[in-house]
Amino acid sequence: MAMTDRQDPSAEKKLFRLFPFWQRRRTTTSSSPSSTQNPSQNYRSRHHGHRNTDVSGAPKPSSSSTISSLARSLLPARRRLRLDPSTYLYFPYEPGKQVRSAIKLKNTSKSHTAFKFQTTAPKSCYMRPPGGVLAPGESVFATVFKFVEHPENNEKQQLNQKSKVKFKIMSLKVKPGVEFVPELFDEQKDQVTVERVLRVIFLDADRPSAALEKLKRQLDEAEAAVEVRKKPPPETGPRVVGEGLVIDEWKERREKYLARQQVEAIDSSS
Repeated sequence: MAMTDRQDPSAEKKLFRLFPFWQRRRTTTSSSPSSTQNPSQNYRSRHHGHRNTDVSGAPKPSSSSTISSLARSLLPARRRLRLDPSTYLYFPYEPGKQVRSAIKLKNTSKSHTAFKFQTTAPKSCYMRPPGGVLAPGESVFATVFKFVEHPENNEKQQLNQKSKVKFKIMSLKVKPGVEFVPELFDEQKDQVTVERVLRVIFLDADRPSAALEKLKRQLDEAEAAVEVRKKPPPETGPRVVGEGLVIDEWKERREKYLARQQVEAIDSSS
């Protein structure tokens, strides 16, 4: 029997009854050849121009920039100040009295830096100066005052132990010539660096120790620095006033003018 390539139409009708979706699929496929010929082109045509954009059409930030900004936020902030002492603030323990501590701050950065103190006990503590601006390489002694309260229920204060009081020192990069005002740190919160959080430790004032000797030495240096700041700057030359006139020259001209006025008065009377 000879074989033929012609398909029996009755067999196709039977298949259609068994699988009705097959005919529809053949019709749909044949009606859209462009989608089956190159599906990648069809995908690109639908999504071209919409990558990395939101509904408003603004480009979305790339994943690389997001990752880099996240990495910068996780990195520790670079410190601008060197503190001495760097971990604790030492106070002599004298209940019922106001005691002092001292700390030295040095600007180790290459730019002008503003600093500011904060404390968890503002009612019993204050700093002098509370803040300021340091040029590169400049240092300053700050004195910290604290009122020591009597222990409750006659409990003995544990000396050489950490207290609950803390001091926070913050820094901010500023331009040369900028004067310190506390609002600087509020206006530029994102640029503020927390240099250190210092804990308070009380020392036995009647018991000599290396920490107590260092505290006394730093307090003397802080007082000497305050006295230097109180003195007026030395005069390097004649002081200029008005429109460029030197004081000595102005006095000489004044005396000549008065002498000339006296001579004219005598001549007019005679």
